[in-house]
Amino acid sequence: MSEKNFILPNKLEIEKRYESYRPAFNEILDKIENLLKQKINLPSNPTYKARIKSFPSYYKKILRQKAKESSESIELVTLTDMIGIRVICAFVEDLALVEKQVVESFDVKEIERKGADQSFKEFGYESVHILIAIPENCLPESGISPELRKNLVCEIQVRTILQDAWAEVEHELIYKSEFNPFDKPLRRKLASINASLTLADIIFQEIRDYQKKLQTELGERRNSFYEKADEFSEEMLGQSHHQVADSSIIGSPFSKGSIDDLVLTALHEHNTGNFKKAVEIYTQIINSEPVPPAMVLSVIYKHRGMAYFAQSLYEQALNDFKKSVEYDPKCFRSIYYEGIVYSVQGKDKEAVECFDNSLAIDAFQSHVYYRRALALFNIGNYTKAMEDVNNALKLGLENEDLNTLKLKLIKKFDMNM
Repeated sequence: MSEKNFILPNKLEIEKRYESYRPAFNEILDKIENLLKQKINLPSNPTYKARIKSFPSYYKKILRQKAKESSESIELVTLTDMIGIRVICAFVEDLALVEKQVVESFDVKEIERKGADQSFKEFGYESVHILIAIPENCLPESGISPELRKNLVCEIQVRTILQDAWAEVEHELIYKSEFNPFDKPLRRKLASINASLTLADIIFQEIRDYQKKLQTELGERRNSFYEKADEFSEEMLGQSHHQVADSSIIGSPFSKGSIDDLVLTALHEHNTGNFKKAVEIYTQIINSEPVPPAMVLSVIYKHRGMAYFAQSLYEQALNDFKKSVEYDPKCFRSIYYEGIVYSVQGKDKEAVECFDNSLAIDAFQSHVYYRRALALFNIGNYTKAMEDVNNALKLGLENEDLNTLKLKLIKKFDMNM
């Protein structure tokens, strides 16, 4: 472009024009951020960072990309990244969920995956950039020209915490300082740091996946334990108990390497009704070398006790729950499970003592109040039993058996009046 035909942009005029829109941009970003918080639903709440491009960065970019337009236009020349919001997620799996929810909730103009085509030797940051049109309800009533209303977009950047950390550092070291590391040792260092962060993201995701599997298996196992205990309670209250469908015994989908893998495999065998196999694996973990930490042994004894309980092997179950408490005296669930075994065995006084001890550690267990109420009812302490029924109700327990027990207690009080 020759100097004769080119009018140089007036930096002061452009800056004045740009800064005049800052209040409007802030209003738009606040409204879009609020919309994003309403629309994005993740297990771990993301962090949001809204930003308006600084004028020096804006000016450098328009000189590179839109110099002619900026020198001729009386309107503000727009860039796609003038205003933006980062959605910073905890885990890699969250990125696709956020992208999907943004696409479903906004008018998306473009999606770009930064760094997706880089080799492992390169050190650029990774990020998903989604350009959205500004929703009508996010535009200010005044202060924005019709032309700007039409052209303005907001850039939504979706990253993990580690991707964002790397992007911030890279921006300071390379982009912002206009420094490009050509020497190989420095490039290798940067590539190594980037690779380490990427690997950390992958490992965090693997841990997250493991936790999900573990929680699913634990939930199923705990439900089956309570169902068996409920059968006994329903019989005691004179109700016909529901039938629990038999679980088909299938092969475990989990590998059998570390203790973590063995725990998942044992829980899976437990949940699919293969109790003997589950006990075998729990025992393998207990007897493993080196000896597992006390906290691990407490958990495994508790699980094995539940597997014994499912087979009606009550003495073995009781011994394992006691062992669990030996290794972790604060394990209120194992103490509670001891009480359930005593209840099934008809030893209500011992059961009440266990329920007392469990509630002394955690007083907010609605089911323990209910179980203690049952045991107190059996030994004739109706006043205290009614107190426990009311405590269970206060804590939000909704249980047909609880209501049945309350009616039985009311009848007892009526008979004694």
